[in-house]
Amino acid sequence: MSDTALAEPRAAAPAGATPLLEISGIRKAFPGVVALDNVGFRLRAGTVHALMGENGAGKSTLMKIIAGIYTPDQGEIRVKGRALTLHGPLDALNQGIAMIHQELNLMPFMTVAENIWIRREPLTKLGFVDHAQLRQRTQALFDRLVIDIDPEAEVRSLSIASRQMVEIAKAVSFDSDVLIMDEPTSALTDKEVAHLFRIIKQLRAKGKGIVYITHKMNELFEIADEVSVFRDGKYIDTKLSSEVTRDEIIKMMVGREITQMFPKETVPIGDVVMSVRNLGVDGIFGGVSFELRTGEILGLAGLVGSGRSNVAEALFGVVPATTGEIRIDGKPVKIDSPAAAMQHGMAFLTEDRKDTGCFLILDILANMDTAVLSQRYVKFGFVQEAELKRDCEAMARSLRVKTPSLGEVIQNLSGGNQQKVLIGRWLLTKPKILILDEPTRGIDVGAKAEIHRLVSQLAGQGVAVLMISSEMPEVLGMSDRVMVMHEGRLTGIVDRAQADQVTIMDLASR
Repeated sequence: MSDTALAEPRAAAPAGATPLLEISGIRKAFPGVVALDNVGFRLRAGTVHALMGENGAGKSTLMKIIAGIYTPDQGEIRVKGRALTLHGPLDALNQGIAMIHQELNLMPFMTVAENIWIRREPLTKLGFVDHAQLRQRTQALFDRLVIDIDPEAEVRSLSIASRQMVEIAKAVSFDSDVLIMDEPTSALTDKEVAHLFRIIKQLRAKGKGIVYITHKMNELFEIADEVSVFRDGKYIDTKLSSEVTRDEIIKMMVGREITQMFPKETVPIGDVVMSVRNLGVDGIFGGVSFELRTGEILGLAGLVGSGRSNVAEALFGVVPATTGEIRIDGKPVKIDSPAAAMQHGMAFLTEDRKDTGCFLILDILANMDTAVLSQRYVKFGFVQEAELKRDCEAMARSLRVKTPSLGEVIQNLSGGNQQKVLIGRWLLTKPKILILDEPTRGIDVGAKAEIHRLVSQLAGQGVAVLMISSEMPEVLGMSDRVMVMHEGRLTGIVDRAQADQVTIMDLASR
């Protein structure tokens, strides 16, 4: 798409009207990835503008730039025609821009009222917080928004849905001209969603401009006036919601080709090694049933909040399932801890290598041997250090880990090499079932291709692989079958021959 098209979205503001918010030429790069590339966007006063795109398309990054959280590498932001340079979130609030984040940012040990008015508390003549007025202000806000929450309740006592409503009320309390909502309904029931939509329509009627990020097609057509689509950090197009179909939006979101970076090998698919029936964790997901065979790569796809990682954690005993049955080699098993899962030949590469994978201050050897140390390398109470180091060095060589030695602290490695160390950790256990949650997240293209090659080789050796990924080309390029989830439900399992991006996105947004 040309630069002119980027600067002039199709559903532009009416002739002569200055957009409430206008950005142009925005670029933002992080190590190893360009998150936004010459992006343009316009928001008209009194409208709801939806942003659509796959995970990683750049939507949230763009909104964090507009909200002052990130600084763009280049480009311009204008509010009511005036160019702005934002120096932080408080600066953005002072300029009339507020954001409701997908990850809740409330302080759990403070009251609802204290959270809403933090840094803006009414004071007594002596300079102390006027708690009576604080409660009155909060109650007046809640009455206007028809929110039934006690202003003096501690946030930690509230449900996730109630906390989400407090976040929404807090954003509205700033009376900002621009309100950004990033997946605001992810924790809400249908009744609460309807309530939120009434609040949004109230704000729109007052001339506010609302940017609404969502993965849910039904919400788009119910609440949005316009919709813009992003893909791979680029602006694709803007349409009036009344003039576009669901299929057209999906095609704009997924218009990519599968490349040769997915070296999927055709290998014999063997017997069922794991059978799952009606698996569930109360309040999170339920009714998940599937079979996994030796030599198979079963992809697990779904959008944010679909429950993909929760299924993986339940299978591995991180958060044990509360309903359903797991069978390994035809026999029912109880998996109530990772240790129990490992005893049945399972391994699990977690989604977040920094928080739940790597021990960042330890060396490569300590990170690689942690899953097998007590199983195979301790005899008569002593660690067989020479044997352990030999096997870890052989694993590092086979995975092409770039490091001067196993004594290197793992946080000094690139993301791709850290990921290889974690994969090596689990391969040392000689698993027959390997669960990979976002195995290539945050790593460069070269490292991705190596990990894809490795996964394909493991399947060829008879390992059964369950691979979770937010990247559609990765799911389609590597999987023998694709299992799709939406909001804690399994919506379909598609064979490789029938799987395409439109089909998967359709199942992921049902």
